[in-house]
Order: sequence, then C-alpha cells, then structure tokens
Amino acid sequence: MAYRSVRFPAALAAVAMALVAFTVSAGAAPRPSLPIIDDATLKAMSTTIGGAAPLPTDRTVPHWFGSTLAGLTFSGANVLAATLASPQFANNDYGATTAATAAGSFPNLPAFTKGPGGVLSQGDAGHQLQLQDATMRAQFNKTGGSNYHLYLHPNVLPTVTINVPSNQGTLLQSGRGVIFADINISWWAAQIKNLESSADPTHLPIYLTDSVLLHIGKDIFNCCVIGFHGTRATGLGVGSANSNGNAKVQTFAWASWVRPGIYARPNGGTDWALQDIHALSHEIAEWADDPFVNNYVEPWLTPTAPQYGCTSVLETGDPVVGIGFSMGTNAYDQGPNPNGSQSADGTYHPEDEALLPWFMRTAPNTVSEPTQSASTNIGRYTLMGDLNPFPGFRQPATGC
Repeated sequence: MAYRSVRFPAALAAVAMALVAFTVSAGAAPRPSLPIIDDATLKAMSTTIGGAAPLPTDRTVPHWFGSTLAGLTFSGANVLAATLASPQFANNDYGATTAATAAGSFPNLPAFTKGPGGVLSQGDAGHQLQLQDATMRAQFNKTGGSNYHLYLHPNVLPTVTINVPSNQGTLLQSGRGVIFADINISWWAAQIKNLESSADPTHLPIYLTDSVLLHIGKDIFNCCVIGFHGTRATGLGVGSANSNGNAKVQTFAWASWVRPGIYARPNGGTDWALQDIHALSHEIAEWADDPFVNNYVEPWLTPTAPQYGCTSVLETGDPVVGIGFSMGTNAYDQGPNPNGSQSADGTYHPEDEALLPWFMRTAPNTVSEPTQSASTNIGRYTLMGDLNPFPGFRQPATGC
C-alpha cells in the first residue's frame, strides 16, 4: 500500500531590468467638457506584454530562474495510522451500530443526516471481522460460523511525494472552513498510472491521500471525486503480447481520507457519514465485486445518487454515496472545524454497499443475509439492510 503527499509548486523568477525614462510635456489646461474619472475608479495598475522562454545561450539581459513550493502539503502519511486502525483493516463486531444515515425531513431531497443505529449484521453478531469481510459475508449469506472470509493484509510501502503544478490544482475551502486540495482528475489519474508500472499485479495497491479531491474538466467547481478504482493491462494495446497466459493485469484503487467538515455538516447534519474512510470503503468494496471493471448489469438509476445517471456498471458504492453507519473508535482529527462547529463524532463512517442481488433484480433474494425484520424479499439489498432509510434499497434496482 503506497501513500501520497501532495504539494503545490509555484515558479519564482528575478530579472535585471533596463529602465527607460520618458519625458512628457504638459499641454493646455483640460477642457471642462472632458469626462472626469472618479477616485474610486482611478486605480494604479501594471501589466505585461508578450513573453519568452530564453535559452542559456540567448543574448538578453542577465537573468536567473528558480522554483519553490507554495501552498499546502496534504500527506497521506498523516492519516496512515488512523486508516490502519479503522474498520477497513481492524476487526469489529458488525452485529450492531450506534448510528446510521437517516433520510432527513426532505422526501424529495434526501438530507443524509445522522440517525439512530440498531441491529446491523445479526448473523455475524459476536464475530470480530474486517469491514470488507463483513460486507462479503452478508452479500452471500455466509455469516455466523461460516469459514468464508476475505482478509486484507496491509503492507505499507514508502511514501511517494507528488508535486502538483499550479495549473493542475488549487485549494478550496468548505463552508465550515476546512481547506482541501482540488486537482484535475485527468492529471491525477496519469500520476496514478505512472505508479502502476512498479506495482505487483498479484496485490491490490491502495493509494491513500489526505483531503485530496478531484475536479472534472477545467472547472475547479466541477468537484469532487473522492476516489476511483480500475485495472491496467500492460503490453500492446490493452493487454500483454505473447504472454502465453501469463499476462500482467494490475488492479488498483485510490481513495482520499475525507476530513470532517469538508462534506459533513455540524452535529450530525447533511452528509454526516461522508468523512474519514467513507471513500476508502467505497473503492475497496467495488474492487472486491468488480476488480477488472468488466462486470455489467441491467441499467440502474437511483435518486439518492443522481450524479451517476443511468449506468450499467456494477459499482456497489455508487448508488449509496453518503449513506453510512458508525463503527469503531476514531481518535484522529476529532476536534472542531475551523469555524468552530463540530462534525467529527469519535467514530469511523464506512459507506453502505449495494449488494449483487440489488443489481440483478433478484426477488425474492435468497442470496444475501436476511433483513433485520422479516420481509417478502427475504434478503437484504444493501449491507445496512433495514437501517438504510431509502425505499429504493428495500427492493431491487429499477431500470431507466
């Protein structure tokens, strides 16, 4: 597992200037009919005209050029310990949760506020499990004494520093005063692709950053992507040539630790669960169900995540972005937001995950763990089951 540190560079240059003095003769007194510029409009400004990038051998004025780093550093190393201690890698009892997403008071605009918890995976009550293990066991009804497991064994690799050019990233501030990096997704994806050349295809490299979010296109406010996963095949075209069945196919995931107060409003308000490992849990769950990004299902659409539109991709986290629950004890970055409000609540916030039968329109659902309360569909369609407050997840997906 590799981790990212992001810094923003800015160029600094100093030049020796040749000064030219201009003599201006005053003419006749201004005519009363001339327009008068008011003092508020009368500003002293300067500008530049043209530009060049001289070579060291060019004939011009003496000059020098250097560069320096500016902005802020967002180091994944800072959140490494908290991530390893999170439910993603540490064991917890998934029999119940102390809090889960509630729909809020706006039926046509889900508020994703903090609501009461309750029974979660009743079949695994009393068992100590990692998050993804608990998710997969619930998805295929392998809870209780089943020997079915999916374990993640973290192998921490040295930190890699990526300096973001000023034309590829900027800083933004949330309404609660939390500052985060906002980087062009195409540029960032290229950096991750470069790192893939040295990765081990038999392992899942997870690239972890702290408060690094991505914008799509040139608009910095077309934001924010908090994670992605994918596959990269090497060789000619999209795969290895003459591999004799031994082609290298590298899976990977990038996710950012989301600081409290970027999305999460104060005191369990809107987007309460969209903090800490929410993005990481999303990407690892999607990787587990579709590691090669080649699993397709009947098109689905959900009003809780309209940003994904109508899609046929099996992405288990996309339908339930912002919906989650409390698990474990989180001691990292639990103070107030910069504006004095409080979004952190001392727990981690894994995302709920849509299960395979939801996409497959399986009804009755005899594949997944039964819902907490008896239902005609029998099995749950998301990990949270009855704790997911939206009716669209108490039944199979609908078409579009």
